[in-house]
Amino acid sequence: MMEEKILIVDDQFGIRILLNEVLQKEGYKTFQAANGVQALEITKKYSPDLVLLDMKIPGMDGIEILKRMKVIEPDIRVIIMTAYGELDMIQEAKDLGALTHFAKPFDIDDIRKAVKDHLPVNK
Repeated sequence: MMEEKILIVDDQFGIRILLNEVLQKEGYKTFQAANGVQALEITKKYSPDLVLLDMKIPGMDGIEILKRMKVIEPDIRVIIMTAYGELDMIQEAKDLGALTHFAKPFDIDDIRKAVKDHLPVNK
């Protein structure tokens, strides 16, 4: 079985490390990006199965990253993470194909479950 690849996109180092550790323990291959440019390079190079994407990233915001990812990989699966109350951004991301969203601070078990639920089964 191929191990699923998950890209974590967040400018906050602590959140990337936390998600990275948790998801690696679950057996996933993880990639980390601190900004949009890195996220798009990793998407091109590795075609992740799932992306955890923070919406508030300096430079290129989450919506712009999501739009560009969809150009590279139209079927890419994306779960977005937002600070509390960014409802317009959440709606726009969902219109662009985001699967679900989490408000920060999130419960790590909820993220773990969502990742499992949204990965393609037995590719």
